[in-house]
Amino acid sequence: MTNRGARFEPIVSAGFDQNAYLVWQEGSEGAVVVDPGFDTAEIERRIRAHGVRVELILNTHGHADHIAGNARMKAEYPEAPLVIGRHEAHLLTDPEANLSLGFGLALRSPPADRLVDEGEVLEAAGLRFRVLEIPGHSPGSVVYVVDDLEPAVALVGDVIFAGSVGRCDFPGGDPRRLIAGIRGKLFALPDSTLLLPGHGPATTVGAERRSNPFVGDSASERF
Repeated sequence: MTNRGARFEPIVSAGFDQNAYLVWQEGSEGAVVVDPGFDTAEIERRIRAHGVRVELILNTHGHADHIAGNARMKAEYPEAPLVIGRHEAHLLTDPEANLSLGFGLALRSPPADRLVDEGEVLEAAGLRFRVLEIPGHSPGSVVYVVDDLEPAVALVGDVIFAGSVGRCDFPGGDPRRLIAGIRGKLFALPDSTLLLPGHGPATTVGAERRSNPFVGDSASERF
């Protein structure tokens, strides 16, 4: 997807069908990797193909399918800070908390170089990423919003999907907090805001507000 020269390219890892994103601006050498999953070879192939250099690694949350590529990315780009929400930090190094142990993987990521809180802004690749904390799918999931584009873009992880929301039955899940965060923070963004989720196709704030059966205007409390 291209938005006024900013590129958001999904890279889907098999198995979990998880979306990582390579983000950069046309004509710029800097790039951001969001939620590097298991298919690091494909992520690296895209990085080389576009001739960009990774300046920042963002995790929306600490579940295994979203952090599996952290170690490889840090090995290849040690100068790129690894960033995650403050309340997700322990998931990086705890295989039980990040759910990898249940798949026999015992996955451990390098620790974060920076922990972020609600309202902080990160700058990389000529873009500004504003942090919203929306827990409920995991203890401290964050969304990264690029407000300066038209339309704005939000990298939402597993907070919301096209026609659905993140499941809340994992440790640290809380459906009421998830619903409140989506309605109070994500739906406060303009309807045109593009939502790039951790699984499945892109959608918009307006589309989910109108028709999402879990959190949309006509939704009942289903959790």
